[in-house]
Amino acid sequence: MTPLMTTERLSYLDGRITVDPDLCNGRPTIRGLRITVETVLGFLGAGDSPAEILAQYPSLEAADIHACLRFAADMMSHRYTLARVA
Repeated sequence: MTPLMTTERLSYLDGRITVDPDLCNGRPTIRGLRITVETVLGFLGAGDSPAEILAQYPSLEAADIHACLRFAADMMSHRYTLARVA
């Protein structure tokens, strides 16, 4: 199975989540702000509250944090095949 490669900008969840090959190495970002979905999920996973994240990143909105969670849940709904490495 080959990974999907695109040179176009994609957006999800009404533009809250964007994927641009020229921004953050093509990782999903929040509204193209150079803040990755992975960053927000990492803070949430570490126990930070949405209010703490919003205080640290004033350009974010509460809806952005909810979009990150929804995006992650949507990604987990796909079927994946894992391959053993070494």
